Amino acid sequence: MGSFDKKYSNTMNTITAAITAVGAYVPDFVLSNKVLETMVDTNDEWITTRTGIKERRILKDKDKGTSFLAIKAAQDLLAKGNIDPLDIDLIIMATATPDMPVASTGVYVATEIGATNAFAYDLQAACSSFLYGMSTAAAYIQSGRYKKVLLIGADKMSSIVDYTDRSTCIIFGDGAGAVLFEPNYEGLGLQDEYLRSDGVGRDFLKIDAGGSLHPASLETIKENRHNIVQDGKTVFKYAVTNMADASELILKRNNLTNEDVDWLVPHQANKRIIDATASRMNLEESKVLMNIEKYGNTTSATLPLVLNDFEHLLKKGDTVVFAAFGGGFTWGSIYLKWAYDKK
Repeated sequence: MGSFDKKYSNTMNTITAAITAVGAYVPDFVLSNKVLETMVDTNDEWITTRTGIKERRILKDKDKGTSFLAIKAAQDLLAKGNIDPLDIDLIIMATATPDMPVASTGVYVATEIGATNAFAYDLQAACSSFLYGMSTAAAYIQSGRYKKVLLIGADKMSSIVDYTDRSTCIIFGDGAGAVLFEPNYEGLGLQDEYLRSDGVGRDFLKIDAGGSLHPASLETIKENRHNIVQDGKTVFKYAVTNMADASELILKRNNLTNEDVDWLVPHQANKRIIDATASRMNLEESKVLMNIEKYGNTTSATLPLVLNDFEHLLKKGDTVVFAAFGGGFTWGSIYLKWAYDKK
């Protein structure tokens, strides 16, 4: 066997994990900045200047939770990709707002979409949940044991937001997105990852009560300790630094320049954080994919919602860099080669 044949054979036998389909869902109700002006002491100019957000979607039905959003996004993916849910091996449910502490939301979603041959579980890393889920899904594919892994990112953030707290209610929205990971033998798909966490962030972005440390009680409810709170300045500082650092490092580690990167898919938390990350990578604005103005921060759903909105731009072989930062703190970057052209 010649050197070319050996190289070709090795490539054909190496499994990489590629995204082969995407889907999404957002609720119909639009919570605009103008509406927020009637709810808290804020205004459209202040919100837009500091966050880049104009609107966010809210799931108004109190009888529906994160699972409803996730099911809709998964069904969208299955329909668009003409995929039989019985062929799915595993469902990873990335979420910070599960329907209930127990049982797993992902397990319920799997059953409801007809993926009865799959096993499922939830993954929680705040706003980095989907990014971490990409790493996890890819590892299952690369092991050779599984052929179809459905990764869903979904959050009903309105369920944990205090709409009298202008520091958080202007930021978050509800939504869901999903991607399918499958084996690839052309060298496409996930190439490298840099994932990190630091418990120093535990007190700066959190829901204080409802867990084992402070179980729900009349006292915790009266003190409003079941909604998300954050130290905005501290979170912003860490987010800007770490998202930018991780994205820069993934380029250097893979000998990539800004010219090599086709698209940046950043977590949609704040336009200033996104701009800082793009600046560190020396990327022109046209390569930065953003929909934060429409949806706000949907936590686990931001990355797949971006992929869904801009799927038509992504071409087979494109170099795509993902970046995220979340409470905990959690953060990282993933380098991926896009695997298909939208039909």
